[in-house]
Amino acid sequence: MTRCPWLPVDRELYVEYHDTEWGVASRDERYLFEMINLEGAQAGLSWWTVLQKREHYRKVFHHFVPEKVAKMKDAELEKLALDPGIIRHRGKIEAVRANAKAWLALREKEGDPVEWIWNFVGGKPRVNSPKSMAEVQAKTEESDALSKALRKAGFNFVGSTTMHAFMQAVGMVNDHTRDCFRYGK
Repeated sequence: MTRCPWLPVDRELYVEYHDTEWGVASRDERYLFEMINLEGAQAGLSWWTVLQKREHYRKVFHHFVPEKVAKMKDAELEKLALDPGIIRHRGKIEAVRANAKAWLALREKEGDPVEWIWNFVGGKPRVNSPKSMAEVQAKTEESDALSKALRKAGFNFVGSTTMHAFMQAVGMVNDHTRDCFRYGK
């Protein structure tokens, strides 16, 4: 079975993520909020690092329910800065709570944050047709616009490259290579 060439096939968790989740269009609000934060946690690191810690992230950040995360106290965040089960970067830890507050404010202002986010690709997945990884962009006009809008709304760790990775992960952009069995699904 042919898969995208970026995938280290010797890592079962990575293969499962690629085969069942990456590039699958999602409009699940909790999942989108989770992925914005996990992609932000990845900034400057590898997705493999985050993927291995994902279940613990879900546990300590209340399964990424924005209402619960927004209410986290400073003491909880301080404790997380010592937790080896997540990336112990204070800025990234504090960003999750800030992003939860921004998410709730976005919901209040714009209505459905899912539809608001999906509007950056016209409401439907943008399907690219890369032959190789050299043709896959690190950021796009859409990820630039999403990044700028999220920052304006109060989100942190949402740079354009990070948001392009988010858009790929949640299926807003399909960047599976043409020879990958997931392409076109």
